[in-house]
Amino acid sequence: MPWPLRWFARVLTVLLALAVVLAAVGVYTVRRSFPQVDGAVRLPGLGQNVEVYRDKSGIPHIYADTATDLFMAQGYVHAQDRFYEMDFRRHTTAGRLSELFGAATLDNDKALRTMGWRRVAEQELPLLDQSTRDYLTAYAKGVNAWLDAHPNASDRSLEYSILKIQNGSSRPEKWTPVDSLAWLKAMAWDLRSNMEDEIDRALALTRLPRERVDQLYPGYPYDRHLPIVNQGTIDRNRFDQQVEPRLRAGDALTRAAGTLDAVPSTMGTADRDGLGSNSWVISGEYTASGKPLLANDPHLAAQMPSVWYQAGLHCRELTAECPYDVTGFTFSGLPGVVIGHTDKIAWGFTNLGPDVSDLFLEQVDGGTYLYRGQRLPLETRTEQIKVAGGSPVTITVESTRHGPLIDDVIGGARPTGEANAVALQWTALTPGRTADAIFLLNRATGWEDFRAAASLFEVPAQNLVYADTSGTIGYQAPGRIPVRENGDGTLPVPGWTGEYDWKPAPIPYDQLPSVRNPADGFIVTANNAVIDPNRYRPLLTKDWSYGYRSERIRTLIAEAIQQGPIDAAVMSRIQQDTHNGFADTLIPALQRVDLAGPGVAARELLKTWDRRQDLDSAAAAFFNAVWRQVLVLTFDDDLPEAARPTGGDRWYEVVRRLLEVPDDPFWDDVTTRDLKETRDDILRQAMASAYQELADRLGADVKAWRWGDLHGLELVNDSLGTSGIAPVEALFNRGPLRVPGGKDAVNATGWNVQTGYAITSVPSMRMIVDLSDLDKSQWINLTGASGHAFHDNYWDQAAAWARGDLLPMYSTPQAVRKAAVHTLRLTP
Repeated sequence: MPWPLRWFARVLTVLLALAVVLAAVGVYTVRRSFPQVDGAVRLPGLGQNVEVYRDKSGIPHIYADTATDLFMAQGYVHAQDRFYEMDFRRHTTAGRLSELFGAATLDNDKALRTMGWRRVAEQELPLLDQSTRDYLTAYAKGVNAWLDAHPNASDRSLEYSILKIQNGSSRPEKWTPVDSLAWLKAMAWDLRSNMEDEIDRALALTRLPRERVDQLYPGYPYDRHLPIVNQGTIDRNRFDQQVEPRLRAGDALTRAAGTLDAVPSTMGTADRDGLGSNSWVISGEYTASGKPLLANDPHLAAQMPSVWYQAGLHCRELTAECPYDVTGFTFSGLPGVVIGHTDKIAWGFTNLGPDVSDLFLEQVDGGTYLYRGQRLPLETRTEQIKVAGGSPVTITVESTRHGPLIDDVIGGARPTGEANAVALQWTALTPGRTADAIFLLNRATGWEDFRAAASLFEVPAQNLVYADTSGTIGYQAPGRIPVRENGDGTLPVPGWTGEYDWKPAPIPYDQLPSVRNPADGFIVTANNAVIDPNRYRPLLTKDWSYGYRSERIRTLIAEAIQQGPIDAAVMSRIQQDTHNGFADTLIPALQRVDLAGPGVAARELLKTWDRRQDLDSAAAAFFNAVWRQVLVLTFDDDLPEAARPTGGDRWYEVVRRLLEVPDDPFWDDVTTRDLKETRDDILRQAMASAYQELADRLGADVKAWRWGDLHGLELVNDSLGTSGIAPVEALFNRGPLRVPGGKDAVNATGWNVQTGYAITSVPSMRMIVDLSDLDKSQWINLTGASGHAFHDNYWDQAAAWARGDLLPMYSTPQAVRKAAVHTLRLTP
């Protein structure tokens, strides 16, 4: 579930007030905030008329004569459907949640103010191209025009009506360009790289020797799982980064971990192993049409409403002054399209995951810190946090040259000692020009335009796949990626010596991996390694996903090429693949173990299992239950809670190697002092425990077990959906949905072995672009276009998404108008 907002302190008062509201105004209150989608609306500040066409799914296509009118209209339409979400997001990114929810979110705000996302966004605005600033301003004007026309809480959304009951919250303030830019920091945070891995390694070292911790972070299997760029040789500017850091900061790191946990996840989940994405592009050499096909499905938190908003942005006539004809997935609160296609090119994102953050251990004494033998003054600033129903809270944020100190944000006295503080250095805390990149992508017409746009996409660093109507396919790794003086970024390092500092300049863009029209005829990215480090320096990261999804996609594409021309239906089937990539490794080991009792019948299911994790699969239910037990029984006794396994493909590699060593110390349960367990003891217990768990939950008949009965998805509203008050949650939450797939299947419906089988991360959208005829492209969102509970488009795409269906992704004027069921004219 999303991070909790259990903010109703006076439960009885809220319930009574809610009952009064619903009884008094009922359906009228719910519906009065629904957007006007037909007729005409005057939009002060608009230059010329704008048309907004919506299909039956509520997806808008906006047509304008000027770029500023286009983005002003986008701001208005976003606000129509999603203003509460936008307002909630800006309170999040600014560290102002307590203004809405009271003291329950104070720790979240403290952590966010310490990071200073909004402060960085304010510094970014003047760095942007003038046209970008103009578009951000136009977008804000559109949002504010909607806000001016909806002065009452009940006019804006049901959420505001409930918040007004709770805390008498006033009318939201005007939208600003900085509000839009700050969302890019949230995006960067949730798609950050190995920050938690650094802490987890360090905390594990407080319990285990280095060689055993290294077992938990095996190297990427380049011999079995190809990297993204696997042709040619790149060998530029080698940097040796081998110095081993000293670690003596367990308490400070534990406190720092608490701060990181308090930063809300706006797109991701607390289960970092669940995040990922798939994208691939296939040359016209292998397609039915002779033109490329491109697929993308980012794996993010399961949110209600979805993090994405589908839209088309179209200049009626493409000119230098109005060059936009783009359709795709947007973020409410941010102008432009983030993932999609223009009339000439298409692009998709997956998380590149380079190591763009480091934790520096610091020696702090009073108002100073040690650096290269000198005591330097800490940089300080004060932040005042307003609290609904309470007095303001003031905090002091301290920073070293490496970044803000994050170890004492939540509370607790900082002890004296060699390493008593932790600073965070992260590329997203340096102002950049990612907003410029979005608009450049949105008007790109070819490969060189695309690469120029990608050069400015600094954070979060993403794998960009590309295709165009001329037949070119390609890949580009962008991003501001640091080069370290020493160290490999896998562990917190001493800040006081200076030997682990970042070099002044990041990796030059023209030295980042890129490929155009590879000999394979296709490119696959799934958070796997970008390139073999034996062929490329400097270091990008050591903490990749381990390539199980990417290799499965490569296998399926190769099979499809052998079977004949590939079309969109084949691409969709690959997106829906539920194959478990670790079953062939673990099942033989399970079959060799002596086993008695009712678990034997359950194990028999695995003999004929096709490795698919479909809804009605009994074998998938048992295998995943066994996998959960294997990880818990093997590792939980050895590791601190924060470092315990959640089940991602890193643990596939860890267990794969352990299976070859029957008496490895990890197999022994240290809580049973008089016994020394081995591999087969743990596997036997895992099968027995899995059988008992499923028998208790699903009944004793093993053939009646169903994976879909365990693996369900609840669509939880990101704010009021976790209020702790059932009547309120019922207003905004939806589900459950039975969904196939599993963690690190291509259909990546993630779950956490520590907490159960409930889905925590999902393919947040799916898109297939056909470059031969863009109107044959297809897409689906997790929930729907609307953010208004009880609107027809609040979650109308969810059932289709769960089935694996796709909707037409129309983009030409004739196709858009033919599909339209609503037409709204915006007038000056």
